[in-house]
Amino acid sequence: MQPLTEFPLIQRFFNQQRVKNPLTSLGIGDDCALLSVPDGYQLAITTDTMVENVHFFADADPEQLGHKLLAVNLSDLASMGAQPLSVTLALTLPKVNEEWLTAFSKGFLGLAEQYSVDLIGGDTTSGPLTLTVQALGLVPNGKGLRRSTAQPGDFIYMTGCLGDAGLGLKIKQGDVLLNSETALARFNHPNPQVEAGLALLDIANACIDISDGLFSDLGHILEQSQVGASLDWESLPLSEGVKSYINETGDWALPLNAGDDYELCFTVSPEKVKLLTIPCTKIGVIEAILGLRLYKSGQLQSLTSKGYEHFS
Repeated sequence: MQPLTEFPLIQRFFNQQRVKNPLTSLGIGDDCALLSVPDGYQLAITTDTMVENVHFFADADPEQLGHKLLAVNLSDLASMGAQPLSVTLALTLPKVNEEWLTAFSKGFLGLAEQYSVDLIGGDTTSGPLTLTVQALGLVPNGKGLRRSTAQPGDFIYMTGCLGDAGLGLKIKQGDVLLNSETALARFNHPNPQVEAGLALLDIANACIDISDGLFSDLGHILEQSQVGASLDWESLPLSEGVKSYINETGDWALPLNAGDDYELCFTVSPEKVKLLTIPCTKIGVIEAILGLRLYKSGQLQSLTSKGYEHFS
């Protein structure tokens, strides 16, 4: 049997979607894709790259990896309140492994189908395993949620729980013997908060997804909005697994610094709190005095952000 080359590979593994977005005029198969953008909307565009042994382990389950690759990009769209539209996918592969590609494409396209997202193009090449997605979404003109628009007096909220993915990473690395299927699932198979992001349009003042750790990501909102904040540690939404880890180790900073949760952190003015319709937890307040302050048992704590940064 002849090994698959670039175009048969694309046709076999990545051109079999059942759902087609009506705004996709032309998808895979030409030099460019053609999209229609409805009147009154802007394109939101994001790009993420995942590199083997940097962002994922060499033995990562390919189906989970395909899901996660798309999920982290949909999470970026969610943080701006954008409706996912389409994606491009660039694969750098050390070799053509048909079993791996079957599982990877199943995970990737399965999540794409869930949100009616078209895979409209991309590229394949040979080299160290590297996965890149560019995701496009639609947001009403001038309505996109941003990092730079938090206001003093806003309450700080977040969706979901905090720290599970970080705990899952520690379990995967063998640093923790705790048995938490929830933590491993959150690390391997995150779910983007697309519906929550859409529900926050016209309600939230500022928003970001928690990808590099709450302290780090909330810090981006504070820096770009030129405000400060106070967080209440006892208000943080923690799973039973994370609570058990903290009780056993004393490492109460894990949920603040661990990344990969892909929940949304957002600010809402007090008068709009009653409009919230999504499950979320109030964890703090935006203040005029610059800096991020953490209170635990009523005492101000000293904590330095250790969120993930490349080249650090």
